[in-house]
Parts: sequence; structure tokens; C-alpha cells
Amino acid sequence: MFSRRRKSAKIVKTRGQIVKEYIRKAIFLTIGAFIVAVALEMFLLPNKIIDGGVIGISMMATYITNGNLGFFIMLINLPFILIALRTLGKVFVFQTFFAIAMLSIATNMIHWKIITQDLLLATVFGGILLGLGVGFILKNNASLDGTEMVSIELSKKLKIISVGELLMGINLFIYTAAGFLLGWDRALYSILTYYVASKVIDTVLEGLDKAKSVRIVSDKSRDIGDAIIQELDLSVTYMKTLGGYSRQEKILTYCVVNKFDMPKLKDLVHSIDPKAFIVTEDVHEVEGVRFKKKGH
Repeated sequence: MFSRRRKSAKIVKTRGQIVKEYIRKAIFLTIGAFIVAVALEMFLLPNKIIDGGVIGISMMATYITNGNLGFFIMLINLPFILIALRTLGKVFVFQTFFAIAMLSIATNMIHWKIITQDLLLATVFGGILLGLGVGFILKNNASLDGTEMVSIELSKKLKIISVGELLMGINLFIYTAAGFLLGWDRALYSILTYYVASKVIDTVLEGLDKAKSVRIVSDKSRDIGDAIIQELDLSVTYMKTLGGYSRQEKILTYCVVNKFDMPKLKDLVHSIDPKAFIVTEDVHEVEGVRFKKKGH
């Protein structure tokens, strides 16, 4: 006889909470769209430096036709949005449409108010602002780039190529086209902008205060664990392990520490056991454990 699974308790939000959440998202999507517009209109577009994806295609279309950037961003994204409607959900698609509409409006409001004509400054600061704005939008469950949505779809259907590889192929084509259209120096600056923006997006999504998970193998695991609890005020977990070479059973000490306390932890461990084996990994999100952040 099969036992019935217990359903997990689902938190039901009130209408007021749902409305507040949508208003908060709309505010952040609007802020993100305006930051992206500043990057495009004040730094990148006047200096003939482009972004990847649909925005990059729209920028090249603007250069060729001397048309309206906001119009092209909306027009080229529209078929991608309709394709995504079937699989990525109405909420995501609606929020994406809202963010793209806000970007189209913002680009018209800020149209070509140039901050600098220095290519390096335009590349770096344009990339930072671009990444910041896109990061806000991604963090609030929306997107500005239809090629990302299509890449997700194609990746599911093809099953032999990842989303990242598809996006890389699309952007490689866009930057190659930019090289022929705008010159290869502009194409290289565009690639640098894309790199800077991607790093800023990662920072926005993951936070500045990254944590690290630490695994420590030592014959003095208990002493090390007690010292970490007392000196750094962190929780530790002990796990039994078996040495592959020695075939001896050992105790592995596991904990999560913020990056600012990492040097202290290493010094503490090596002061107890200079031969201790330490492995660290980046942790992007910590929930449900006792974890001391900087300044706490």
C-alpha cells in the first residue's frame, strides 16, 4: 500500500501583498530600464559601441537607417516575446514587455545626450551602467533581450547545445557584423563593454558580500571546529570521510564564511594544524544556517 505524500504548506499572499510586490517590481524594472537607456544614449550609441543580443541588433539598425533606437528595440523584441509567451509564463513575459516598453520610452527621453567621446571611458562606464540596469531587470524576473528567450527554447528542443553556447554564437555573429559595419576597433570595444556588463550583472545578481563554503580535513577536526565556533562565531558541521590513499577514517569540518573572514579562518586553522587540508568554493546564496555577515 502506498502512503500519501504530505503536501507542503503553501504561503498564501493577500491581494495587498501581491499588489505591493508588483508595484515594487515595476519601480525596479523602470529604474533598470532608465539606467540601461543612460548607458546606451549617453555612452555607447554616440561612440558607435554596441551591446550584444537584440539591443545590439537594434543599435546597428539605428546606425544604418538613422532611425529611433527605442522603436527598433520594441519591434525586434516583439516576435521573441510572442514565442516566449507559450513556455516562459505570462508573468515573466508581461514583466519583460513592461521593461522593454520602459526602455523604449527612456531612450527617447534621453536621446543622445553625450557624456564622453573617450572610447575607453565610454566602454567601461557604459558597460558598468548597462550591467547595473540589466542586473536590476533580471533580478526582478524580466529580460530586455529576446535572443535569451529564444536560446532557452532552442536549447530545450535541440538538447545538444546549451543556452550559453547559443547566446555566444548569436553574439559572435552580431560583433562580427559590427566589425564590418562600424570598424574592428569598435567591435573590440563592444566586446569589452559586453564583458564589463556581464561582470556587473553577476555582482548585482549575486551580491558584493559573497560567501565561501569551506571544507577542512585534519586530525584535529574537533579542535578546529571549536575554535571556529568560539573565535569566528560560525556554525560548523562534522562529516565522516574515508581517505582514498590512507584508507583511514577522518572527520571533515564544514562551514560557510564571508570572504572578509576567510583570511582569519585560514590563520586559525593553520595555527592549530599546519598540515590541515582546506578546500574553498564560492557560495552565491545562504539561507537557513547561522552565518555571520560583515560587521555583525
